Amino acid sequence: MLPALRIASRRVPAVRRSAAFQAARAASTWANVPQGPPDAILGITEAFKADSFDKKINLGVGAYRDDKGKPYVLPSVRTAEEKVIASRLNKEYAGITGLPDFTKAAAVLAYGKDSSALDRLVITQSISGTGALRIGAAFLERFYPGAKKIYIPTPSWANHGAVFKDAGLEVEKYRYYDKKTIGLDFQGMLADIKAAPKGSIFLFHACAHNPTGVDPTETQWKEISDAVKEAGHYAFFDMAYQGFASGNTDKDAFAVRHFVKEGHNICLAQSFAKNMGLYGERVGAFSIVAEDADEKKRIDSQIKILVRPLYSNPPVHGARIASQILNDPALYEQWLVEVKEMADRIISMRALLKENLEKLGSKHDWSHITSQIGMFAYTGLEPAQMDALAQEHSVYATKDGRISVAGITSENVGRLAEAIYKVKG
Repeated sequence: MLPALRIASRRVPAVRRSAAFQAARAASTWANVPQGPPDAILGITEAFKADSFDKKINLGVGAYRDDKGKPYVLPSVRTAEEKVIASRLNKEYAGITGLPDFTKAAAVLAYGKDSSALDRLVITQSISGTGALRIGAAFLERFYPGAKKIYIPTPSWANHGAVFKDAGLEVEKYRYYDKKTIGLDFQGMLADIKAAPKGSIFLFHACAHNPTGVDPTETQWKEISDAVKEAGHYAFFDMAYQGFASGNTDKDAFAVRHFVKEGHNICLAQSFAKNMGLYGERVGAFSIVAEDADEKKRIDSQIKILVRPLYSNPPVHGARIASQILNDPALYEQWLVEVKEMADRIISMRALLKENLEKLGSKHDWSHITSQIGMFAYTGLEPAQMDALAQEHSVYATKDGRISVAGITSENVGRLAEAIYKVKG
């Protein structure tokens, strides 16, 4: 019977077979999956790679580069990794909340060794800063007693909105950046904090605001703290650049420590991607300041319940490197020097860019380039001018005028200034 069936199948007209095939395709399980929008940074990278000009400049990358434009591994990280490997540790699972030696040291780095928060702090290792934000968002969505709404600055890191929305929080915006002054809209920020429904959640960048590089002063942070307290809001800090912003880990943690000192039981997302260069290792921490020991115990139990189905437990290698640095006094001091060197290079590139623009005779005020801080700077250039930079000068960055200062080197800063001068004046 099998041969007969085979012969019969050959006699099915091609038109019928084609129709059946098309029907099967139309009924695909994934037929209704829409095409997602392209990633803006990936598009910049692809355009940069496709450009054959040998003096092209990529100012879109969100990772540190040395003065030759190359990825940089800190010597302290190399040494720490060698020590970790030489220890021949096993590859067993970490606990759900990660390596205790790492999380304890991360907490001290963020809150300060004398902080009142340390004894009542719930902390877990996370998949870098993004993972820390996601854990925090999930916890707030599940347990925060107020409205499931979080206010983020305008603008904010592009992934903030996506992380919070995917966790089930409603995302609102508060005023932050003033296009006219290319600086902080402090009064608008305060007004929005005061106008938000009592008990709202507010996300703050602890230092080196991404993408603008515009930070409140310490005096302004104190006023922000007062406004948040008066309105009964809850503060969620994202600290991705501690040490990398100013070169001083204590100075960059001012806002976090001041809020805790003033009685805010904040939560905090930490990342060690930028300040240790552990981008691909995905090392981070999420912490919540509890009211007392009993509350700490209950929150800790729920954090573990949240983490378990997300990824079970975090990876160990990067955390061991970070722990080695944070707990070895000599390595820690070496790392602090290296962090300052990275921050100082960024600061010097800002100064050189401003200086070169002024030497070219630009009539614009470029003081915002040096008053901003951290890896990114908002130039004040319009989308059409950014297009001109790419198309006419092979300088690639996002259309909102944001540039990664890490992509500027002593070799290309002069050409960059000339390109900006030609499109901006």
